[in-house]
Amino acid sequence: MSFEKLAMFLVERHPEGKFVEIGVGFNFKVALKLKELGREVLVVDWNAEAVKKAKELGLEAYVDDVFSPRLEIYRNATAIYSVRPTPEIVEPILKLGKLLKTPVYILPFSLDSMPRILKLENYNGLPVYTWRPYGKDI
Repeated sequence: MSFEKLAMFLVERHPEGKFVEIGVGFNFKVALKLKELGREVLVVDWNAEAVKKAKELGLEAYVDDVFSPRLEIYRNATAIYSVRPTPEIVEPILKLGKLLKTPVYILPFSLDSMPRILKLENYNGLPVYTWRPYGKDI
């Protein structure tokens, strides 16, 4: 899986603004690629060790719980994304995007089912589930 493809997908859809990655864990590839491309990016995880490592790599990082998010972290985000999130955090990520009226992008594990409100896009062979506040909810 090419995480760099997801970074390019995000940049193409949002040429300006800040990205927030939720549930970064210890996979910093997308965030680092976005930073390399000159984009503002911050990462969030509940695991303090993952956040510490992100900061060591030069990323803006915060400990937060997506089930009870500190909204000030996410304000002014152009887009929210998550790379292979565990199924139980997909709905809270989507809820946060809706609350903030911010587009959400999910790069799933191959067999995870996604909420029907998310639209599947194929970006050069990369499956990305999307929700946009200005799109029509089905």
